Amino acid sequence: MKNVLIVGSGDVARRAIPWLAKRFKVYAVTRHSDARDQLRALGAQPLIADLDDRHSLARVAGIADALLHFAPPPGSGAGDTRTARLLAALACRGSLPQRIVYISTTGVYGDRAGALVSETDTCRPDTDRARRRVDAERRLRRFAARNRVCVCVLRAPGIYAADRLPVERLERGTPILSAEDDVYTNHIHADDLARLACVALFRGRPGRVYNAVDDTRMKMGEYFEFAADALGLPRPPRMGRAELSAKLTPMALSFMAESRRLCNDRIRDELRLRLRYPTVREGYAAALTPRPRGDGC
Repeated sequence: MKNVLIVGSGDVARRAIPWLAKRFKVYAVTRHSDARDQLRALGAQPLIADLDDRHSLARVAGIADALLHFAPPPGSGAGDTRTARLLAALACRGSLPQRIVYISTTGVYGDRAGALVSETDTCRPDTDRARRRVDAERRLRRFAARNRVCVCVLRAPGIYAADRLPVERLERGTPILSAEDDVYTNHIHADDLARLACVALFRGRPGRVYNAVDDTRMKMGEYFEFAADALGLPRPPRMGRAELSAKLTPMALSFMAESRRLCNDRIRDELRLRLRYPTVREGYAAALTPRPRGDGC
C-alpha cells in the first residue's frame, strides 16, 4: 500500500493525515479551495472535488491503494447519493482501492431502550439521517463483493475533543431530560476515532463492522452535568420529555429519542488499539490541562 485517498477532509481526517503522511502518499479530497494550504501543511496532496458533482470526481479514480471515506451523506433524501457517485467514479477507470474504511454512525441501530448493542445486532434506523448511513454501508458492501475489495465500517457516536466541547450549549442553558426520561448516549474522542480509522486500514477484517466507541456509560443528562462541572459552568435545567418538546428543535429531540449502550470489544480484540481516552473523564482532563508549546498530539 503506497497511496491513500481521503474523502471528507474534515476534523477527523486532519487528525489522521500527519500519521498517514509519514508512511504513504496521501491525497485529500476537499471542495473548498481555501483548504488546500492547510491540507498541504499537514502532509496531504489536496484534490478539489465535490461529491455532489459527479464530473469533478473523475480525478479520484485510479490513484489510491486505500480509501478512507469520512464524508457524510447529503442532508436529505432516501439514500446516500454522495457515496453512490464516489463508488461510480472509482469504478469507471484505473485500479481500484483494495481497502476501504468508512465512518458511519451508531444511529443505524435506532432506539434500543438502553440495551447493550453489539455489531451483530440488526440495523433499525429511526431517522432519515441514519437511514442514509445504512444505505451507504450497503452500497459499500455491494461494491466490495463485486470488486473483491476489503471494506470495513466504523460506527461512531458523538465525537468530542478539546475544541468540540458543549460550551455554547451549556452557556445557553439548553435544558436536558429529567432523570426518569434520560437516555444513554455514547462517545469517542476525535483523536481516537482518527487512530481507529488508520489502524482499520491494516487490521480491519473484510466486511466487518466495528463500534468505534469508548468505555463511557453515561446517560445524556449525566454527561452534560459532568461537562458543566468540568468546565465550571452552571448545570443545565432538567425537564420532562413533553415540556422539552416545546423548547428544542426536532433534530435535537431526535437525539433524545434513542437510548442504547454499545459493546466495543471488537476494537480491542481485533483492531488491537488501546484508546488514548477510554472515557470522557480522561478526554476532558486532557482538554482542560494546558499543554507546553511544541507538545505533539
